[in-house]
Amino acid sequence: MFEFDVVGGRTVQDIVRDSRRDIVRVVRDTYLAHHAGRSVNPDSYFLRFPEKPADRIIALPAYLDGEREVAGIKWIASFPANIQRGIPRASATLVLNDAETGYPFALLEASQISAARTAASAVLAANVLTGERRGGRLAVVGAGIIARNILEFFHAEQWAFEHVAVHDLSREYGTALAAHATERLEYPASYADTLQEAVSGADLVVFATTAGEPYVLEPDAFAPGQIVLNISLRDIGPELIVGSYNVLDDVDHCLKADTSPHLAEQKYGNRDFITGTLAEVINAEVTVGTDKPVVFSPFGLGVLDLAVGLEVHRVAAESGRVTAIADFFGETERW
Repeated sequence: MFEFDVVGGRTVQDIVRDSRRDIVRVVRDTYLAHHAGRSVNPDSYFLRFPEKPADRIIALPAYLDGEREVAGIKWIASFPANIQRGIPRASATLVLNDAETGYPFALLEASQISAARTAASAVLAANVLTGERRGGRLAVVGAGIIARNILEFFHAEQWAFEHVAVHDLSREYGTALAAHATERLEYPASYADTLQEAVSGADLVVFATTAGEPYVLEPDAFAPGQIVLNISLRDIGPELIVGSYNVLDDVDHCLKADTSPHLAEQKYGNRDFITGTLAEVINAEVTVGTDKPVVFSPFGLGVLDLAVGLEVHRVAAESGRVTAIADFFGETERW
């Protein structure tokens, strides 16, 4: 009852690498559980710094009623200047709490859990929205850790691409990701000098940038039937959003914090442009056509961190890769 485990980043990394298909399944099941009302996913809480407006630390509490009831919280920091320091932008921890007693039972390094659930949700959306079409051309805009994870999850889900075009404001980073795709994943890949060069003719487009406001504004930026995975949420102008089918992970969560769908709601004063959630598409409660672009915008739900973290802890515990902290709780009896 009073066990407390720590799962370090190396172990999380190994488990994620070996479990990507299982993680996609976990994310799918969690979206369906959330849609069925078997979760609690409050608003995220943002800690900001007056002198450093670009930096933030976010708390994502959640509860999930699954095979094992669990509650918990992810505490994730985003400091963009870290990129100039040559270290990852984000760092995170995840606490898992027993749903019966409330006692925490595990602490996990969570930046890779966060990246894995984000990448898994993107590839799950591609699986669902393309009707299992697994080919053609892929455009990746942004060449950071999330983009790399998404490519690795595509590979784990056995997607084959004719070509992968990578565009990033940094040619160095874009070229590095293209090389990773070619050498590690055996995808034909190259760096695209311009956004238009990357996106034109692509069947799938992934946005995984750090953009703070829309810069994709041209009315014909996307083609009918093109699947756009709007992972970074703020690249696309509201005019393009209202001209597309829009699939979200959670409507109320996604329509906040000046995401592209939120900007569309503010500009046009309604939510009529929203087609539905990914769970509703999976359940065939809503459908998308091929006469307009299809944009998937996931806000990133804390309940996904919880579900993926629980799976990682289960695998780590069963394989003896947790560090148990004896006597973590100083008092285990009232009297």
